[in-house]
Amino acid sequence: MSANLEDYFKTTFQDKLLLKMPEREEDHLTAATRLLEKRREMNEVEQALNAHKEEFQMKMESLHQRREELERKEYQLKSSLLKFDKFLKENDSKRARALKKATAEQEQRRAKTKEIETLLKKTEQLTAQLEKQKKKLHKLSVYHHYLDRVIESAEDFSEIREVIARHDTLVMTHRDLLVNEHENQDAIESERARLAKFTEEKNNEILNYNNRLAHLQTKLEETKSRAVKWESQWTHIQNTAATKTLVLGQINMATHNLYVLVNKYLGKKVERGDTSVPTLAQLDKIQVCIQDLTEITSEIQRLGTASTSHGTTPGLPQARTD
Repeated sequence: MSANLEDYFKTTFQDKLLLKMPEREEDHLTAATRLLEKRREMNEVEQALNAHKEEFQMKMESLHQRREELERKEYQLKSSLLKFDKFLKENDSKRARALKKATAEQEQRRAKTKEIETLLKKTEQLTAQLEKQKKKLHKLSVYHHYLDRVIESAEDFSEIREVIARHDTLVMTHRDLLVNEHENQDAIESERARLAKFTEEKNNEILNYNNRLAHLQTKLEETKSRAVKWESQWTHIQNTAATKTLVLGQINMATHNLYVLVNKYLGKKVERGDTSVPTLAQLDKIQVCIQDLTEITSEIQRLGTASTSHGTTPGLPQARTD
């Protein structure tokens, strides 16, 4: 909002607040008149700003009242919805409890029926499994006899379970060795791939650093060349500035001397070295005096020509002292 007000005042009062430099000395207003005019313009701007502020404040108060009314209506609507929702939840809860009770009884009856069927199927499965295990036991009895003969002939084992435990240990050891072998092979391949990738990356980095070094060396040479050029230009600027400063001082001194002579000619006393009057003002005063002297010279020449033709001596015009 403040940005909009600033843009508004910029576009509305920009032309009023701009200072216009007068083209001629007698066309501009005095300092007091310009001050009164600027104060009047500032009062107008301040009144317009106050009017905009009051209008903005009224709009904000209206929006605040509308917001409060909407919040109050929203609160009433929420209260009504909560009450209605509570009523619906109570009815749903009662209906759900009744349905849940009936459903639980039905589920319990179905569960008992299913449990009976499951137990019957499980009994049949266990019976079939028992028969299968009997057949398997009969089939594996050959190995039992073989292990008995092994124990009889071996001195390190006294029971069958020791032979089986030894066999399981050897199988697990063989399996672990195979797993370790595969893991070692995979690790070797992975390390080889990492080594190749690392070597390639480092070669690329070396190439990039070499290219960057060459670029930086070229840039350094260019920078050194530009530094020499700018140092030369800076030296030239310093010399030119010193020369122009000397010329400006000479111009100011010559202007001040002419200003003293002009004031002396006009009957005013000005001390040499007095810098209270700006150089531009001195030049304006000198220009006015030269114009007056030029007009006087022209008038003398004109009157001299006229007096020569009539045989009279003209009077000299007086110079302006303003």
